[in-house]
Amino acid sequence: MNLMSDPRVKRFSLTDLRSARESGAKIPVLTAYDFTTAKLMSQAGVRVLLVGDSAANVILGHETTLPVSLDFMAELTGAVRRGAADAFVIADLPFGSYGASDEQGALSAFRMVQLSGCDCVKIETGAASIPLVARLADAGVAVMAHIGLRPQSVARLGGYKAQGRTAPEADEIVVLAQKLELAGAVALLVEAVPDEVGAAVVNATRVPVIGCGAGPACCGYVVVTQDLLGISGHSPRFVPDYGPGVKQALLQAFGRWAQDVTTGHYPTAAHAYAMAEPKKTK
Repeated sequence: MNLMSDPRVKRFSLTDLRSARESGAKIPVLTAYDFTTAKLMSQAGVRVLLVGDSAANVILGHETTLPVSLDFMAELTGAVRRGAADAFVIADLPFGSYGASDEQGALSAFRMVQLSGCDCVKIETGAASIPLVARLADAGVAVMAHIGLRPQSVARLGGYKAQGRTAPEADEIVVLAQKLELAGAVALLVEAVPDEVGAAVVNATRVPVIGCGAGPACCGYVVVTQDLLGISGHSPRFVPDYGPGVKQALLQAFGRWAQDVTTGHYPTAAHAYAMAEPKKTK
């Protein structure tokens, strides 16, 4: 079924996320960075899309998420919004767009919403981010607070390492989740924590909790699409292995194109435009 053209399909909303939290339904979430892929995801039934700053890694080839700009992220998010009009679209605020001050963070969030049409902004949050979350909530911006492993802090963490693996660290994550909910965060994203910590965050809060390597208790789950398809060259342990099919299909198509061109099998008459017939004169 083409969800984009089916009048029975309405836009997936924050109300739907909250209803899933209440009912126990599980929500599939994927990262998306372009119009075409977002459209396919929507047609396949993935109704929540995250335009992650992981675009720095899988789209631009950087080693970290840090180099991407706010305007670049807004451009990608707008493309995803146009491709998946019925989806709930979450936009990452990138490194450097909100850390200097709450004023900077508020202006960045407003700009993201206005330029991209996203439904929600995601911010990697620590205790210092609580006033910004409250300010944005008061201004009417839906904020998903990202806790646990925060890739934008990778330099301080010394690498991409699981968080909350000791009891004190786990307690800090749970307390932070509660404070962010009280500040007005509409949802939480919890990344790379033990299953017990993910469950503790769910039990301690009432907002939707999306897990990224955070165990089965979460309301929904997100992975980087290129990791899921096996084409990123990197596969975190929490990403399911769906086999090499997509990668092999791409390699086959690219290889066939290269072979057809180099051997002269492309183009053929079937790919050519015909000259217009000359006009007859009287």
